[in-house]
Amino acid sequence: MALFSATGKPDGSDRNQNTELEAMAKALNSSGRYRVLRRLEPRLAAVPPEGTETRIGLFVDVETTGLDPTSDEIIELAMLPFTYGLDGTIFNVGMPFQQFREPSQPIPAAISALTGITDEMVAGNAIAAAEVAAFVSPASLVIAHNAAFDRRFLERLSDAFITKPWACSMTQIDWAGEGFEGTKLAYLATGAGFFYERHRAFQDCAAAVELLSLSLPKAAMPAMSRLLERARLSNWRIWAENSPFGLKDVLKARGYRWNAEGSQSPRSWYIDVDDDAKESELSYLRTEIYRREVDIKRRKITAYDRFSDRS
Repeated sequence: MALFSATGKPDGSDRNQNTELEAMAKALNSSGRYRVLRRLEPRLAAVPPEGTETRIGLFVDVETTGLDPTSDEIIELAMLPFTYGLDGTIFNVGMPFQQFREPSQPIPAAISALTGITDEMVAGNAIAAAEVAAFVSPASLVIAHNAAFDRRFLERLSDAFITKPWACSMTQIDWAGEGFEGTKLAYLATGAGFFYERHRAFQDCAAAVELLSLSLPKAAMPAMSRLLERARLSNWRIWAENSPFGLKDVLKARGYRWNAEGSQSPRSWYIDVDDDAKESELSYLRTEIYRREVDIKRRKITAYDRFSDRS
């Protein structure tokens, strides 16, 4: 499935113009004085080699009235399906889902300025729950750029997102280690050599899938491959409940974060560690923080609950 299908072949003048533009871009890049960014174009469909086992990925993005999923609302949802191999190769991109939603209160002016979405654009619109569920159903994996944000909003919109494994293209790929500056989608796109229309849900999805399809400079494998590696791993969340107040800076320096939400998790310092680091972290807490034997709260986290309120 191609994102868009061509309706005809370009005529000779178009081909000549494209050839000339490519020659100019190549000359500018090779001069060392300029760097050319190309507009993001729809990906061409590729047929998987015979016998290749494939899956359906679903990239999602929401625009909202604010940052709090308990009080703010979704005003736009975009979802972009794509087919990938178990090794992370992306073969083709499907037709997108995009719908607006009118919130219960006017869209804040700052949000309209950021996203370009106005009250007039969303007036009378709603996101159809049945259509969302049907679109999500075939997906083997849901991906977002900052999944900790999108998942919390989307699970409140539809139960279809609760039962799916999730991955995060922002935090589960070592972009800095690959030489990219920052993890914002626009920074990554610039580093990869293309630009796109920002801060609209569908364009963000298309840009992110393009990034996942590209070969990482140092790992020399598709970014999607690295993402799958991380998503498949389980890890542990360990809470330092009732730890001595005087040691809070010690915990913070070690990588612990403070959970102030108090939803399904305790209000305490916590850290996420891989499977092979769990026992050493528990030992550290008992010997260096509590200095006694204590039952320490921990929870195994997989892609099915990672980035959600349940983790």
